[in-house]
Amino acid sequence: MTILNNNNTETLKPALPGANQRLEGDTRIAAFFDLDKTILATASAMALSSPLVHAGVMSRWDSLRATLVQLPYLFTGADDERMRSMMHALGELTRGWDPQYVEKIVNNVTNSTIAPLCYREALALIDHHRLLGHHVVIASASPLEIVRPIAHLLSIPDALSTIVGQGQDGLADGTITHFNHGEGKAEACAALARERGWDLNDSFAYSDSISDLPMLELVGNPRAVNPDRALAAVAREREWPILSFTRTVRIRGRKRARLARAMIPLALAGGIGIGYWARRSIPS
Repeated sequence: MTILNNNNTETLKPALPGANQRLEGDTRIAAFFDLDKTILATASAMALSSPLVHAGVMSRWDSLRATLVQLPYLFTGADDERMRSMMHALGELTRGWDPQYVEKIVNNVTNSTIAPLCYREALALIDHHRLLGHHVVIASASPLEIVRPIAHLLSIPDALSTIVGQGQDGLADGTITHFNHGEGKAEACAALARERGWDLNDSFAYSDSISDLPMLELVGNPRAVNPDRALAAVAREREWPILSFTRTVRIRGRKRARLARAMIPLALAGGIGIGYWARRSIPS
């Protein structure tokens, strides 16, 4: 993992011996991870568009429209206006979906479509939080039917997501009952923390986008990951750590637990400095 200081220069420190050992943890601490471009190297909806087209869930034209909506986000980040456009497009795109069928399709293809797109540094960081006894949560603007199978793939039990409205026939009706973005995402994180008794002042949040500023401001330890220009400016101004994730690695679905045990020793051997990061950033 590369950590950039506030002058945007690369800072790498050698790992501390024994940093892969179980540390005395604090179970009142959570780590909230955005999904797209934070855990994954791309947008999950784009990665899954082809399987959904092949399954007949949406047309090629719908897939193209979804891609066109996502492109500005992928290259320049997402401000409030773009995210509102994405919300409306998401509602229209999901109209008529059978949520259970969509989730089944996504669950069947995560190993082929999502597993190769995970940032190695994000997985190592997730595992490190687990070693510290922290609760890891995915917080994504994508629909539940997409986020939940990905969370299952990563062995993450808690996933906050956008909720698509359903009609009396059980099919998606084109409405969004909860858009897990911006203030909505922060409110969902805060509500889960209250329910579980987590201490937000000691908790962590990771995101690439200025749209997640409310979530980052919610916790005592915000982290900007491959930030867009606006978030990078805020992070430098507030002296938040800026993390650079660059390498993807294929994970193997149900063998995730074994990979989790192997990731941190491997990361330490590669000198990514998680032990140093833990000493500087995570209360012991």
